[in-house]
Amino acid sequence: MKRLLDARKVGHAGTLDPFAQGVLVCCINDATRLARFLLAGDKTYEATLKLGIETDTQDSTGTVTAESRGVDFAENTIRSAVKQFEGRIEQQPPVFSALKHKGTPLYKLARRGSPVQKPARTVYISSIKILEIKLPLVRFKVSCSAGTYIRTLCADMGKQLGCGGHLHALRRVESSGFRIQQAISLPALEKRVRAGDYSSFIVSMADALTGMPAVVADADLIEKIRHGKPVTKKDLSFDPVSVKRNRHTANIKVVDAGNRLLAVLNNMKNQDIFSYACVFPN
Repeated sequence: MKRLLDARKVGHAGTLDPFAQGVLVCCINDATRLARFLLAGDKTYEATLKLGIETDTQDSTGTVTAESRGVDFAENTIRSAVKQFEGRIEQQPPVFSALKHKGTPLYKLARRGSPVQKPARTVYISSIKILEIKLPLVRFKVSCSAGTYIRTLCADMGKQLGCGGHLHALRRVESSGFRIQQAISLPALEKRVRAGDYSSFIVSMADALTGMPAVVADADLIEKIRHGKPVTKKDLSFDPVSVKRNRHTANIKVVDAGNRLLAVLNNMKNQDIFSYACVFPN
């Protein structure tokens, strides 16, 4: 991406496993400063669970660690087991993951024979919909919070059924509000860049923050932001207390009349003065 677009900086908002496909949001130049907000966004995946085989990586790239032939479950049994993982659950991060231990990715430690198990953490599964059952394969669609491991979800589903299982295939169809229908493959993008016709795949910084409440700044607020002066509730065109607070509205984006992003403010509860999360004065 950096080479194709002759960019100063390029970052991404959420890793994908090497064997997986799907949406990967790339942040270009100043937009790299927005990656932390996009990383926290919800994700939707289409995944295939293979029952009866467990692997050390919890996916099809790993070494088989256990097998079971008893996978001839009734459809209702599978649906009931899967349903139990909806809502707020505790999930143990896999030892083969990009999480770090003392600066070293866990997958590197695991490959050296020194796996490190991180403590369980809370994730949120908003919905799981089974798309197809063709045993031993179960294809499903899952919408979840950032930080959810679909590999681990598959392994846990297999344990719940008593036969084990692993992630057989994975496709991310939505990430932080960006859908697969909006995406373009890297080879296709390269052709578009050569033809000078790729602007439709570039999203403005303001539009990228889809779940964030917006304030259109007047001249006084623009001047305050340019000089880094404190912004108070009186400077905003709405009362931030009236906005339903959740994990997506902890921040407010400030744009000008042309929808150019000027700043992201931290919407701290019960405080009159907002702190600057990031500023784009130019």
